[in-house]
Amino acid sequence: MTIANLDVDSDSFKLPVVKATCGPDGIVVSTLRNDGWVTLDPGFLTTAQCESKITFIDGNRSILRYRGYPIEQLCEHSNFLEVAWLLQKGSLPSRSEYEQYRDGVLKHTMVGEDFRTLLGSFPRNAHPMSVLASSVNALATFCPDTCDINDDDQLDAAAAIIMAKVRTIVSLIHRRRRNEPLLYPDITRGYVDDFLRMSFAVPYQPFESDQLMVEALDKLLIIHADHEQNCSTSVVRIAASAHANLYSAVAAGINALSGPLHGGANEAVLKQLEVIKNSGKCVKQFVEDAKAEGRRISGLGHRVYKSFDPRAKIAKQWLTRIMNERSFNPQSEDRELFDVATELEDIALHDDYFVSRHLYPNVDFYTGLLYKAIGFDSEMFTTLFALGRIPGWIAQYRELLKDPMTKIGRPRQVYTGEPEREYIPIEQR
Repeated sequence: MTIANLDVDSDSFKLPVVKATCGPDGIVVSTLRNDGWVTLDPGFLTTAQCESKITFIDGNRSILRYRGYPIEQLCEHSNFLEVAWLLQKGSLPSRSEYEQYRDGVLKHTMVGEDFRTLLGSFPRNAHPMSVLASSVNALATFCPDTCDINDDDQLDAAAAIIMAKVRTIVSLIHRRRRNEPLLYPDITRGYVDDFLRMSFAVPYQPFESDQLMVEALDKLLIIHADHEQNCSTSVVRIAASAHANLYSAVAAGINALSGPLHGGANEAVLKQLEVIKNSGKCVKQFVEDAKAEGRRISGLGHRVYKSFDPRAKIAKQWLTRIMNERSFNPQSEDRELFDVATELEDIALHDDYFVSRHLYPNVDFYTGLLYKAIGFDSEMFTTLFALGRIPGWIAQYRELLKDPMTKIGRPRQVYTGEPEREYIPIEQR
């Protein structure tokens, strides 16, 4: 076993090293606590909370792999439900495994009338992420016989229910915001195809999904399906370490994802593109002003990727196809925003200010435009991100439960407050 040696003043420590199959090895520092030391790492930038076999990222080389498979290959050859199986089971399914899994998910897509009544109790203008988190939490009360985390069959059922019903819930939230009648699922259609039907169809009229939009959304769900130990996934794992049921842990992840610095970034990018378009300035002048004022430009830069985000390339590819194959009018808002985005991207890729700071377009740069082109309003964007992330959260949750090294999450701190003080009665202050 490889050992790392750490010397602090007169103290000396021998720390075991966990070898990685890809990426950096890990130095196990957990024994430091017993000797009066803790590591201080704000934002956990160099702290690994676990060993994982699910997702690998190399931010310097723009690599993202699920269970070893490059994201580019999965987006080219696979679909979202197959990737969901891959993340949760560890390998690609056979045809019979895939069909059984797909049917097992689709049979749960209906939500009961009591649940629809619950959804109807939220204000129509409530933020969709708040409604989604509350709804997933509520699923535990509607499905109490799937909440025992020590029962693999119940966990399988809970995972299928969440995969199925979140799709239905998101479509119902979308329709309620538009004051449109709610539609029931049609399990004879595909996972994404029927989601678009439930979101956009007019009752009592035939609906045929645009297959280009179906494929584009399917790929968006795949590129969002997991992303290693990010903020929301870490929250899911922390909840799982306390043995919260799967519904509660996923709801916690949804709440974390709702933050504008995490899942809400795609909405911020779209708003920024609209600001640029309406500012009366050319894109280059807007960028120069932002640089001079020290203003951050949304959608550029990523905590992990120090070169181009591979997910951004895939999103741009599908957005470009939609713009070209659906003949968007050059004066349409979607086309104008796309033109602003492509010009902004070109500046970021060639301006030394951005290149030297590794501020390349990230996944949020184009996804908002894609969701808008498909037909969703900006406040729905993060719910679509959450829909894609569901299989990753489930996989991470179950991996943690099976890890014999798991302990309840309990980070330490370095206390820098006041030392012990004597209490002073209020009359003497």
